[in-house]
Parts: sequence; C-alpha cells; structure tokens
Amino acid sequence: MHHLRRVLALFVVLFLLPVATHAAWWQLQPLAADWRRADWSSARLLPAAATVPEATIHVFAARVGRWRGIFAHHSWLVVKEAGASAYTRFDVVGWGNPVRINHREADGRWFGNVPELVTEVKGAAAEALIPRIRAAVQSYAYSTSGSYSAWPGPNSNSFVQHVLAEIPELAHALPPTAIGKDWRDDGLFLGMAPSRTGIQVSLFGVAGITLAWVEGVEVNLLGLVTGFDIRQPALKLPGWGRVGV
Repeated sequence: MHHLRRVLALFVVLFLLPVATHAAWWQLQPLAADWRRADWSSARLLPAAATVPEATIHVFAARVGRWRGIFAHHSWLVVKEAGASAYTRFDVVGWGNPVRINHREADGRWFGNVPELVTEVKGAAAEALIPRIRAAVQSYAYSTSGSYSAWPGPNSNSFVQHVLAEIPELAHALPPTAIGKDWRDDGLFLGMAPSRTGIQVSLFGVAGITLAWVEGVEVNLLGLVTGFDIRQPALKLPGWGRVGV
C-alpha cells in the first residue's frame, strides 16, 4: 500500500498537476471560438522566399485550438529549394486526404496560435536533405482518407515524426506536447529512438520510455510526456511542454 501511494503521488506530481495548472492558464488566453473565426494568417516568422537564395528547411509547431490546446501542438514541415520563389509546406490534417501540401501559409498561425520554430537547416545541408524529405512525405503510410486519428495516432505529429525518423540528420525532437509523435502500430516496440541517438520502449505509443541524446529522457503515459532534455537543458512537462532551465 505504501508503494502504491508513492506511485500515485508521482503520477499526480509528474502528470496531473502540470496539466491542471496549464489548463487554468490556458483558460485565461484569448482563444478563437471556432475554426472559422480563428486567425490562420502568416505569423511573419519567415522572410519572403524570393529574398532567400539558399535552400531552407523549417519544422514548426503550434498549439491546437480550443480546449485541446491545453495538451497538444500541431507540427508541420516547410522546405524551399535553392533559388525557389515559394516555400512548400507539408502537414497532415484530420479531414479528407490527410497529407496536405501548402494547406496553409508556410509560417501561418494554427487556430490563432503563433507557431514556434522547432528546428531549421539552411544552405548546402538543406539542399542535400530536401529530396529525402520529399521522399519521406511520399512514403508516409497513413495518407488515405480515414487513416487519421487525433489520439493516439496516426496524426499530424506522427507524420512529422516519421519524416524526422527517416532523416536523423535533422537531429531534433518534436515538443513533448506533440501528442502522437510516439505512436506506433506495431504494438510493443524496443529499439532505437527516432533520432537513432538512444533507445525507446513503447506500447502502441500510449506508454513508454525514451532515453536518447536528441530526445532526452521522456516518460510517456497516454500520450502525455514528462522528462527532461540533457542536450538543451529543459524540463518536459505535460501541458506546459518544454520549460527551459
């Protein structure tokens, strides 16, 4: 009984308390009532493509709409070949054909929420990786209508994680609040973490542990992640996401 109480106390401190406090904070934010009234315009995070001669890769994430923003981010990828006059955005949505190209502005707000830059690559390195990104997008297995599932996946974050896993040179992890990033359809998994810099144990992506240089230490329970980042010191908290030290 004593051990059970300790486990329950850890669960409350590591999972329920962060979610509860973030839920309280989230309710104080100016949130769009529905998608029609939300702001989907450019957040002006990227310069005009024509003014940037080099190749670029960007990964963005933004809080999702309404109450779901308490828990989750939506992520997407943006590429631009050298000399191109426009960006190309790839992301997955929950209606129709899931994989979309240029569905929104490259750096557009998501449900009114300003995106954060997860990682970027520029120049010759980006030029070499872009064909592999396009190939990874094409190889995504859940691209038919009806294959999307907001929880536990496959969803938008499962899609971006697929691309990151195919191209470990991007060497960056999605936010811990990118629910669905750990989703797997192969049941119990034990092997390399997506970045290939450590190991991961996962049960359908709804419970598991990741120990890796890029991902850090992550404990996943029902898609909620707690842990810490070693490479770029930060706590990882359900609801709040990364909290830098």
